Amino acid sequence: MPELKCTVQTCTHNVDYYCSLDHITVGGNSAKQAEDTCCDSFEKRKSNTTSNTMADASSFSSIDCKAQNCMYNEGCQCHAGKISVEGGGACRCQETACATFQKEC
Repeated sequence: MPELKCTVQTCTHNVDYYCSLDHITVGGNSAKQAEDTCCDSFEKRKSNTTSNTMADASSFSSIDCKAQNCMYNEGCQCHAGKISVEGGGACRCQETACATFQKEC
């Protein structure tokens, strides 16, 4: 299970740069670079809340990966030691990205 760090502070699942979900999905079937990926599990936080405090956040998460061209994708599962999901002020999942994506050689 990869260590997951998330900078998408606008996501309801983000709690202090960790994800409150124990399982996420990274999209980007035909991605050729990190910007072509996204966090399909992103949900925009409602403006009057600060985080999804109902769940515990963890630095580890199971990650389904749709990015077929990523060197860390093995059987649609991410096998990187650590990943970073980025997207600062994202309002939708397409504005997020898996910064760890590396095109398979």
